[in-house]
Formats: sequence, structure tokens, C-alpha cells
Amino acid sequence: MNPKLTSICDICITRNLNPEDYANDAVAAFAQSLLYTFVGAKKQDQSGFIVKNKKDRKKYEAFLQDYDGNEIARQQIKRSDLNLAVIKSEDGKLNYVPNQGVTFEQNLKGMDLEINFQLNEVDFIDRERIRAKYKYRCQYCGRRGRSVDHKDPVSLSHNNSLDNLTLACAECNRIKSDMPYKLFIQLNDQISEINKKLVKYEDALGTLREEFEHRRRYLAAQVHLKGVINDPELNAIRKQNKGLQDAIDSLQSDYDDLRQTRKMYFDTGWKLARIKENKDII
Repeated sequence: MNPKLTSICDICITRNLNPEDYANDAVAAFAQSLLYTFVGAKKQDQSGFIVKNKKDRKKYEAFLQDYDGNEIARQQIKRSDLNLAVIKSEDGKLNYVPNQGVTFEQNLKGMDLEINFQLNEVDFIDRERIRAKYKYRCQYCGRRGRSVDHKDPVSLSHNNSLDNLTLACAECNRIKSDMPYKLFIQLNDQISEINKKLVKYEDALGTLREEFEHRRRYLAAQVHLKGVINDPELNAIRKQNKGLQDAIDSLQSDYDDLRQTRKMYFDTGWKLARIKENKDII
């Protein structure tokens, strides 16, 4: 079955407009390059825009992009309901046009759409209980951590029970974000050796920084006792400290490279999983 691309968006389709009455050069070119069928007119009458004001069109586009990029919003508001709200706004039945100068939540309220952004309601006692249970160690990579993480994201499950909570470092918490727990664990299990290296890097950097701070305090004390700044003994200590700082910087650079590579791995895995699940052409 040959896929079809239409000249109009789903909002105009909701309006029961006929794609064959409208042209769209960009979609037509895209369809031709992929050998898809293009449903639309060849020439566009520029006066056919429903929203006449170009600035307002950009406001609607920005609002729709905010929705598409917000997992919590997509979970709580159906696309069909969003389309109907946009149509009411475009037709003047709703006295509000999305404003790029306010938050996405404020725009939703202006469009008579309500969602709950405060799904994470884990209290302080439960957070401390989780931290103590896992001894302040990230259950994903093994580094030190304090972030109480929902295994199944609250945007998907709304589950704040203790069984759905674990401990993560801030980095793993950011990387996982709204990724399903099962997928994140599957990807994470494939890089266990990298996770072990991250722990070694963190431990080594912690030890070196502690030693550097000890030496820095010792140098400050010796300067105070001697009452001079330039002194052969003090300069030798400074030289040693400089070498230690260089070692820390080099190790930190390698550590950061590995962290970035790991993040790209998760980002790519999550993107490929979503592409696989998406049955739409666009």
C-alpha cells in the first residue's frame, strides 16, 4: 500500500478541509523524493490561510511544538482535544491566542486545557528512606547519588509508591527522564563495564581532589607561618600542587568524554525505540 502525504495538517483535517484544495511545496517535494503519493493542489493561493496574521501563525506553531515536546502534556491531553482547542482559538470562539512570552502551562490554561505538572509527590520522609535504603548509591551506574527516581516515569504511571522508587545520581536521572524503565535497564545492562569505569573515575577524582585541598590548606598555613610569599620550599609545594591539578584536569576530561559518550548511547537508543513504535509517516 503506497503511503500518502497530504498538503494540510491534522488540525485542518479535523476541520474537514479537502487536502486537494491546498498546495504544499515542501510536502510535495518530500513525497516525490520518497516515491509517496502527494494529495494536494499544485498551486497555492496565499490568501487561503485560516490565520491571516503571520505572527499569530508563528505563535500557534510554537505552542504546538511545546505540546509535541512535552511528554506529560501528551499523556494528559489527547491530540484531538488539542486540535479542537486550537480551532476554537483560530475561529475567535476562544478569546485567546498562544503567547510566546508566557509559559507553556499558562498557554494551556488560556486555551481552556488543564494538566497536572505536579505528578511527583514523594514526600521528604520517603525520599530519605530511599536514600538510606540504597546507601546513597545510584542503582543504575553505581556512582554516588541523591536523586529519588521513579522507575516508571510519573508522566506515564502516576505511581508514587515505594515499589516504584529507586535511587539515581543526578546524571542518570536526567538521562532516563521519561524513558520507560524496562528500556533504560535493557540499555544500561549492555554497558555494565562502562558504568564500572565511571565509578572508578569518580572515586579517583574524589581522592585526588581531597589530596589537592589538603595540600592547598597546608600551603596557606605555611605562607602564614613564614610570613613570606616567595620561598624555595613554598615554590616547590606550589609546583607539586600544579602537577596534581594538571592530573585532575586530565582525568576529568577523560571522565567527561566517557559520560558524554554514554549519554549519546542512551539518547540514540531511546530515539530508535520511539521511531520503531511510530507507525506514522510523519
